[in-house]
Amino acid sequence: MEMSFPAMARLGRLSFTGDMSEHANVLTKPQPQPRQVAQAIDRRSFCTLATASAANHPHVAGVLYEAVGTTLYVSTHRTSKKARNIARNPHVAVCIPIRRLPVGPPSTVQFQGTAEILAADDPRILELVEAGHLKSITAHGELDLPDGCFLRITPAGKVNTYGLGMSLLELRRDPINAGGSVELTGVPWSGAVAGAGFRQPLLVDRMGA
Repeated sequence: MEMSFPAMARLGRLSFTGDMSEHANVLTKPQPQPRQVAQAIDRRSFCTLATASAANHPHVAGVLYEAVGTTLYVSTHRTSKKARNIARNPHVAVCIPIRRLPVGPPSTVQFQGTAEILAADDPRILELVEAGHLKSITAHGELDLPDGCFLRITPAGKVNTYGLGMSLLELRRDPINAGGSVELTGVPWSGAVAGAGFRQPLLVDRMGA
């Protein structure tokens, strides 16, 4: 049976807002697993990156990234606002939307961290490219941009989540208590298991990721 987009949108709204009063006293405790969160990061390619200037003026931008382990790499221009901010203030914040349904709000992974600017010919970048990584952010001539560079973003401490480690039914019943957190230190890179550069767009819930 085919469903129109408005009907799907109504279904998505009901999934997250309908009948919440019935379960107002239900307190779920999300239990996201470090490996599950690492896989969710590795399987996506878009996030919002928040930076701040030396004067603490905030800036946020949507960017494409590629994960190597739990480190994110982003291609940009040295003259971009985010690169200029990072040059003066390396502290950043990242939010990755984790789509579990075609409609309705996504789950998220978010963390604070530090960012470093690497030149396109930096040995660390060239080593990753030689090993077959960073294809999604170097396949369009990024390595040859005159003022191109890469941002190396490393999470610091806990990684916070929303809506992970719980079923969609549990999320629907108790969206207020859907926050969780994990430590990713020492977690095996999911790409080593799934295959380097593997990315799978997840439109349907899988393992709560």
